[in-house]
Amino acid sequence: MRRHAERIRQRLGVRMRSALAASAVVAVASVLTGVAFVLAARFILTRDADQDVDDRAAQIAGTLGDEQALAAMIQPSLRDSAVVQILGADGAVLRSSTLLNGAPPISALRPAAGETRREQRRLAVAHDDAFRITALGVATADGPRTVLVGRSLDEIDDGTEAAIGALAIGLPLLTVTVGVATFLFVGRSLRPVDAMRRQADTITGRSLHTRLPVPPAADEIAALAATMNGMLDRIEAATAAQRRFVADASHELRSPLSTVLAGLDLLGEGPHLDRMRREGDRMARLVADLLLLARVDEKGLQLRREDVDLDDLVYLERERLAAEHPGLQVTARTAPVRLSGDPHHLQRVLRNLVDNAARYAKHTVEVTLEARDGTAEVTVTDDGPGIAPADRSRVFDRFVRLDADRSRSGGGTGLGLPIARDIVTGHGGTLTVEEARTGGATLRLCLPLTR
Repeated sequence: MRRHAERIRQRLGVRMRSALAASAVVAVASVLTGVAFVLAARFILTRDADQDVDDRAAQIAGTLGDEQALAAMIQPSLRDSAVVQILGADGAVLRSSTLLNGAPPISALRPAAGETRREQRRLAVAHDDAFRITALGVATADGPRTVLVGRSLDEIDDGTEAAIGALAIGLPLLTVTVGVATFLFVGRSLRPVDAMRRQADTITGRSLHTRLPVPPAADEIAALAATMNGMLDRIEAATAAQRRFVADASHELRSPLSTVLAGLDLLGEGPHLDRMRREGDRMARLVADLLLLARVDEKGLQLRREDVDLDDLVYLERERLAAEHPGLQVTARTAPVRLSGDPHHLQRVLRNLVDNAARYAKHTVEVTLEARDGTAEVTVTDDGPGIAPADRSRVFDRFVRLDADRSRSGGGTGLGLPIARDIVTGHGGTLTVEEARTGGATLRLCLPLTR
């Protein structure tokens, strides 16, 4: 239940949740206020009716000795809703208003002289309407009398029903209005947050100089944007320092490494020397790769564009791979393809791809080149262990090795495919991994012929 509620909250979003919360608060507050208003209004109207009936009873009591004045007081006016009865000591009706002619006493109250008592009853003679009745005891020369004055509550009931009807229409409208207004106002308040989010989506490791927009209002959102920009400043400084370190270290390692390799060449031949040369070559490639990545991260890929015969590069890499790996069957099927690009970087891409295939191939490496639909397509296929679908995107991450077959013992640095992907992306192309027909891996390189 709690997880379901959490999923609902996530789907609704801040704007909708705020609008619903504001509407709920207004609805509850409005209902409570409306109920209190109706009850208070009815109480005031009822109290005023009691006061009016009391005054009428007192006036009638003052005219009991004057028949003419009493007759005028008993008969109601056109706008008067009061009824009157005067009872004798035995409870018999002595005088009454026209509506109650022949009717029994409207109340059983018999207060003592000078005493006033009240009740509310429904009168059958008045269509069973509710009346507020005041009973006033009066002492006269002819004996005790009871003055009964009643007033209909129809007007009060009608007023109460009108108030309830108005609230029933007004409260939903008020709730909807508050909800819509809150939705719009919160959305407007969150616009800077949305702008910050869109800007943050564009920030990558190569665009750390970008900063989030700071809204002009000096509020919590502006403070958040300033704090995030400060964090980006620190991240950019730390990343720049790391890149400078990698670049400087790679650059400084090239000279002593070249000296070591030259010294190994002077020492002659031998199994241990050959192994040291291989490790030295591997370290040289690693240093060169690190230096290239540091430059790419800092300044982006610098391309020198010219016309490149891609089939010549494929043929050169095929010949090199066959010479370095005589135990592998290296085949190439190429078509004449010319495009605009950096020949040095494109050759590096092809070298990384075929070296990667040769590292894991069992017997064969196949390279194909063809042009289709304005795209140059190169595939490099091996018959090795292949790459699982879940890992086909991870192989382009730096220093990634997937299993024992693709390990450091094979001589790879874990940077060949990431560098190839960066170069291909810089040329506007794509580099993907697929399953080969032989069960190994196929690296598919697509480059636009015009750019």
